[in-house]
Amino acid sequence: MIKLKQFTFNAFQVNCYVLYDETNECVIIDASCYTRAEKDELKQFIAEKGLKPIHLLNTHCHIDHILGNYFISDTYNIFPEAHEGEKMFVDAAKQYGQSFGFDIEGPVPIQKFLIENQLISIGNSSIKTIHVPGHSPGSICYYAESEKLLISGDVLFNNSIGRSDLPGGNHEQLIIGIREKLLSLNDDVAVYPGHGEHTSIGNEKWSNPYF
Repeated sequence: MIKLKQFTFNAFQVNCYVLYDETNECVIIDASCYTRAEKDELKQFIAEKGLKPIHLLNTHCHIDHILGNYFISDTYNIFPEAHEGEKMFVDAAKQYGQSFGFDIEGPVPIQKFLIENQLISIGNSSIKTIHVPGHSPGSICYYAESEKLLISGDVLFNNSIGRSDLPGGNHEQLIIGIREKLLSLNDDVAVYPGHGEHTSIGNEKWSNPYF
């Protein structure tokens, strides 16, 4: 049974998630920790729970979501996994970081490219990738079907959706992807976005102004 711990890091208030099960294996999604205090907070939680990080996953690779990738890779010897469409953002991370006042470490290249419907094991559990481009070309959501849990990144928010005016964005593609791939999930699936409060598929079906 997957458990979830949420952190909120850096000036952009990015939600970082640690998913783990009874085996104590865990995955870190969107390692956005930037300050020493943020890095220590994440590291302390992992140590106190006795967790073993086995995957470093990104929903996408905009600068605010990858600020902690170097720290996680260096500390736990695991390396970023993301969709191939995000490579261009990693390649330009230094320049993007400087434009927002971040001195980014690395950046660490994507080691493994994820594809649609790929299963990622967490001990006795697993999550599945759902590719929903539009906010960025390689935006991936992570779905734990048994737990009715979706990590939506910057694709779907509480009563909102991701921006589509950034490089590689496409509003129509984003709307279609959300309708066909996310809103088709059961209403009681909990949605944990890249920023802000969690929601549910049912809530977004009936109250999100974009649908």
